[in-house]
Amino acid sequence: MINGKKIVVVMPAYNAEKTLEQTYAEIPMDIVDEVILTDDCSKDNTVEKAKELGIKEVLVHEKNKGYGGNQKTCYNRALEIGADIVIMVHPDYQYTPKLVHSMAYMIANGVYPVCLASRILGKGALKGGMPIVKYIANRCLTLGQNFLLHQKLSEYHTGYRAFSAEVLRDINYNVASDDFIFDNEMLAQIFYKGYEIGEVTCPTKYFDEASSINFRRSSIYGLGVIRVSFLYRLCKWRLMKSKLFRK
Repeated sequence: MINGKKIVVVMPAYNAEKTLEQTYAEIPMDIVDEVILTDDCSKDNTVEKAKELGIKEVLVHEKNKGYGGNQKTCYNRALEIGADIVIMVHPDYQYTPKLVHSMAYMIANGVYPVCLASRILGKGALKGGMPIVKYIANRCLTLGQNFLLHQKLSEYHTGYRAFSAEVLRDINYNVASDDFIFDNEMLAQIFYKGYEIGEVTCPTKYFDEASSINFRRSSIYGLGVIRVSFLYRLCKWRLMKSKLFRK
């Protein structure tokens, strides 16, 4: 706990057997009260590995629900067990859990209700091996999103995020997509509700076991990001209504 606030780390997992142990070993258990791993019908021994490591909350999807659907299960369970701060850590070890301290304290001390670990602040992305095409796409999409959402984040596409329970209860993330675009829909919902988002610099790693999506899925994701950003602006102007954006 920090300042009496219960901290829960959630890990949406898919085929994470090879990297789970290294990721879990870096979670700072001096402040983290619970760890929840949700397995999205992995084809390897992720579940067995999680239990071997002593993770008490291991939830298993009988059918693959997608990246967004996996996160929904994580956040819903975290709120059920009384989390005050929820931090998503990918079990593929692309991001180091050592930043959990910084992100949790930012929320616990009332600085920001949401914190993202940005690969773009500093030189973390390219230094860690992010493909140049993905880096350029990230920068271009982020520029467009900042313009349409009237914000100033360094990136919207990191998978390392921390939320206060208040924010998670206030936005209806359960109506968002079950696919990868869930991440962007969720951030748009947060801004629509008027919350601010803080950022910390994050190194990253690209290697064979780290999760990634192919060119086709990346293209669909990019188009989805543009759609969400325009939908946000139209709803702000009250020219459209969407289940994603409700006051």
